[in-house]
Amino acid sequence: MTGHSLVPQAPALRLPVAQMRNVFHPGDVERKLARLQESGNQREYETLRTVYERMLERGPERFQVKPSGVPDMASLYEQLPNFTDVLDDVKRHVALAQDSADGLEVTPMLLLGPPGIGKTHFARQLADLLGTGMNLLPMSSMTAGWLLSGSSAQWKGARPGKVFEALVEGEYANPVIVVDEIDKAASDAQYDPLGALYSLLEHDTAQSFTDEFAEVAIDASQVIWITTANDSRGIPDPILNRMNVFEVEAPTLAQARTIARNLYQGIRTGHDWGRLLDPEPQGDVLDLLATMPPREMRRALMTGFGNARLDRRSTVEVADLPKAATGRGRIGFVQ
Repeated sequence: MTGHSLVPQAPALRLPVAQMRNVFHPGDVERKLARLQESGNQREYETLRTVYERMLERGPERFQVKPSGVPDMASLYEQLPNFTDVLDDVKRHVALAQDSADGLEVTPMLLLGPPGIGKTHFARQLADLLGTGMNLLPMSSMTAGWLLSGSSAQWKGARPGKVFEALVEGEYANPVIVVDEIDKAASDAQYDPLGALYSLLEHDTAQSFTDEFAEVAIDASQVIWITTANDSRGIPDPILNRMNVFEVEAPTLAQARTIARNLYQGIRTGHDWGRLLDPEPQGDVLDLLATMPPREMRRALMTGFGNARLDRRSTVEVADLPKAATGRGRIGFVQ
């Protein structure tokens, strides 16, 4: 199913190396569309016709991308010091794909750890590193498995699943798909919301994944799967056995200060107004930020930056940070 190699010219994509890969067979779609027209079922016809025509209009080819060499990941190791083992694993997979025609193949991973330590942020950074897109599926809000695998077109309000949408409507054959809080997936006796993952997480069966809505085989074998969880006990063993499991600890206080400093500098350099603020944060500001989960640091910093500029100051002070933050002690950090 792999086609010719090319380097895409669109600068917005910023893809160092890419080849094209078919994510479905147009002939399958054409046959489905012909049978649909012959069936006489008006509801199914109206529901599916647009999807099939859209698939044929866009065509089956998507970018399958990988870094042009083993990337310099030093900045990621600095930004995510408690994800060292995960980053080491990614680097190994990237190295395997170099100097060959093979695509980047990353073993599905589970990031296991307490809330707020940066698991979803890591997934976004990984998608940026690899030059592919990211799709976030929050399992805590899912009540039925069809959100992953689609629901039958015979049902009212039916639609394709998120995997189908990511591959058919997206630009990439190998997007990063994050199944967030997989341990919180709600299930009932009729439908297992994780059921689709049994085939999607296996490379061989994922090559011919059939969405229940479109009923057309999709090649999902190149998807880079990242799942997150606070507790592995709610995850079925057959799912766990399909993934590399990484226990991500909360950062140490020293690591948290490094994260806060990098975040301060990243926000500052990413905005024109940053030139009006000190290039380095104050030590006591870092000490306070280090007591927060990483996901809260950015909000606190934005408040601090704003308050400093309201007073026409270049220095962010502890008093500029949200009042709720200033009364906290250390929470959840490894000593």
